[in-house]
Amino acid sequence: MKLFSNAVGFALICLFALIGCGYHVAGKADLVPKSIQTIAIPPFGNGTLRYRLTDRLPQALSQELIARTRFKIIADPNEADAVLKGTVVNFATYPILFDQVTGRASGLQINLTMQVSLTERATGKVIWMRPNYTYTDRYEISITNTNQYFDESAPAVERLSRSVARDVVSSILDNF
Repeated sequence: MKLFSNAVGFALICLFALIGCGYHVAGKADLVPKSIQTIAIPPFGNGTLRYRLTDRLPQALSQELIARTRFKIIADPNEADAVLKGTVVNFATYPILFDQVTGRASGLQINLTMQVSLTERATGKVIWMRPNYTYTDRYEISITNTNQYFDESAPAVERLSRSVARDVVSSILDNF
């Protein structure tokens, strides 16, 4: 019985220590000013030849913000409290894994670079900005032409958009 009470006491001390030190789960801090209630996400600019990704990113960001925050997403940037703008400046894919039997690529790495900012519309104050936001990920592929994987594969663009949106929203909320 004494062993049980010692274990419970230790668990309670650990719990209080975590609560007292300001511990929080990433993506829950919401460091955006309370005056921001609505956000507009206009179409992203595109400095690359890849067009589907820039079409999908604002949609994925909207969905992520709706799912994880208190903000209302609106269409008109002139009516929003804040505007989330972005431009894809670089997008590169290249094979990294090869099937030993066929010699075909079986894994692909993508490197995405964007300029992203969240600005308070009324004052022009930049709330959050990443002028050189970089996202890197690896994907398994099962096609022969790796150059067309992200050009033509809707599921791949969808997955990449969701991953980038999750990462960007976490960065905004925690102000990293």
